[in-house]
Amino acid sequence: MTNALPHPLLSSLAKATGRTLHSAGELDDLLAETGDQVLFCGGNPVQYPECLDVAVVLPELLAIHRDRLKAAVVAPELEAVAQARYGFTRWPSLVFLRDGEYVGTLSGMQDWIAYVARFCEMLAAKPSRPPTVGIAVTSAATACH
Repeated sequence: MTNALPHPLLSSLAKATGRTLHSAGELDDLLAETGDQVLFCGGNPVQYPECLDVAVVLPELLAIHRDRLKAAVVAPELEAVAQARYGFTRWPSLVFLRDGEYVGTLSGMQDWIAYVARFCEMLAAKPSRPPTVGIAVTSAATACH
């Protein structure tokens, strides 16, 4: 496990949010907290350069909702766990939670007005079941007699 984030801008975002999740245990601790949270899952900035754009915009969006919304950066070593748990398929993704329950996901870079509107929608939405990542579930066939 490494504690270094892959880009200085992501390190700056982690400092601004005050929290970086490096392990499933840290994620579980966050899920036990009350209130509204957003998880930043950026992906590799070389592969997904939009993650750096979202890292710049996210603190501004958080400032609008500073009394209600807290954020955490998901470290690269935990992103696969977050993806499996919350079913997003695109990087960067912002995963919204309320009292540890899934609310929704915003993926990719958005226009400012769209981001502001979608943040408000997420804060008004009720928790729901996270989407799946599309893995087929089958059962073993049994013979009928």
